[in-house]
Amino acid sequence: MTARNVVSWNTMIVGYRQHGDVEKAMELLREMRLQNFCPDELTMASILRSCGVLSTYGEMGQVHAYVVKNGFESFLSVANALINAYSKCGSIDGAFQCFLSVAKPDLVTWTSIIGAYSLHGLSKESIIVFEKMLATGIKPDQIAFLGILSACSYGGLVNEGLHYFNIMMNDYRIVPDLEHCTYLVDLIGQTGLVDEAFNVLTSRPVSCTPDTLGAFIGACSIHGNITLAKWAAEKLLVLEPNKPVNYTLISNMYASKGRWLDVASVRKMMTYHCDYKIPGCSWMEIAGNVNVFASGTMLSFSTSYVDEALLLASRFASEMAGGRAEELHGLQRIILGHGCLDEN
Repeated sequence: MTARNVVSWNTMIVGYRQHGDVEKAMELLREMRLQNFCPDELTMASILRSCGVLSTYGEMGQVHAYVVKNGFESFLSVANALINAYSKCGSIDGAFQCFLSVAKPDLVTWTSIIGAYSLHGLSKESIIVFEKMLATGIKPDQIAFLGILSACSYGGLVNEGLHYFNIMMNDYRIVPDLEHCTYLVDLIGQTGLVDEAFNVLTSRPVSCTPDTLGAFIGACSIHGNITLAKWAAEKLLVLEPNKPVNYTLISNMYASKGRWLDVASVRKMMTYHCDYKIPGCSWMEIAGNVNVFASGTMLSFSTSYVDEALLLASRFASEMAGGRAEELHGLQRIILGHGCLDEN
């Protein structure tokens, strides 16, 4: 394309982000600026969403600085994207400061900070913000209720969650969708009322999604109702027979009750139906790059950093005595765990 403009650049940046290639989207922003095109608010909102996906805090700060310098903070779409990006990069304080900078937050702004608190496990803070939103006269929608139900579910705030589910239907006349029902089943299940959760599932056949069934199996496992858990497990494996995590969930349920023959049977089924099991992984940003650590692997990039840290820990451990040495040995274990290195 010989004649490019901001619209064509934005189209490509948004397209790459929506298709999961966020690194390419970031690369296009750099190229766009090198060719003397000025990003607009759509460009910045899209790039900030990319930063959230990549969890690159360093790059996030640079983009934020550009936003402030060029006056993009006044656009709600950019401010909302900043809240989400900081939250996903692990900085709830940064997300909250961005929220405070918005003079007139809209529903999306409130929903973004509610979801940010929920993501960081700060359920009570989510409730406080939700109530403040209601006090300003803003009417919550399905997504806002999804955020507060998520916070209540993960925080174990059962009564509060059931309260919000009821006012969603009765006061705001919002029909619950599949995700709302998943949190309802989880909330009821947490109280030990697995029979009532079962009634929710059976009264709404459309509610039997993998996520809802997974939440129900978890509740049954905690409260020892293997019969209903087995019913849900059979349905789950019909819906997603090739997903390893489902077999792991069911296997763990049987293991918690000491039913080792059933554990072996489920593991055998997983081997037959699943080509591979996705390893657990984590990622961290070092020197501006996001590096993924998969369980049971050794990644060449980081071995020098990890080896150096282990060497220092070993030296201190040899010089210190008693409890301090044990503490530093624990540090070694943590480093090994985070770096996913083989101790051998």
